[in-house]
Parts: sequence; structure tokens; C-alpha cells
Amino acid sequence: MIEVTKLNGKKLIVNAELIETIEETPDTVISFVTGKKIIVKESRQEVKNLVILYKKDLLIRRKNQ
Repeated sequence: MIEVTKLNGKKLIVNAELIETIEETPDTVISFVTGKKIIVKESRQEVKNLVILYKKDLLIRRKNQ
């Protein structure tokens, strides 16, 4: 799960495993495999970095079990 910020300032936790695409149009739009889309304040690169950190954390946790 990663935390992003909607345009209204509300924080939102999303399942990084369900992200299909991240576009800047110029707002950042996250599209999910479910068909849902949300617009967030973070840039495309910031969301990408959050997903990478999430995946790294998962790998570390699995390795330490």
C-alpha cells in the first residue's frame, strides 16, 4: 500500500499492486486494473518511487521471515 494525496488535500492509501498506469495530463492520473481512476498531487515519478519503495519493503520482509 502507498499513500498519495488527492487534489483536495485528502490523504489516501491505495493498493500499489492494482496500479495499471500512471499518467501526467498535466495532473497525475492513477489508473487501476479495476477501471477506477484517481487524480493525485504527486508527480508520476513520485508515485513510481513510492511503488518501488513498497516493493523493496515487501522483498525485505519476505527475506527476513
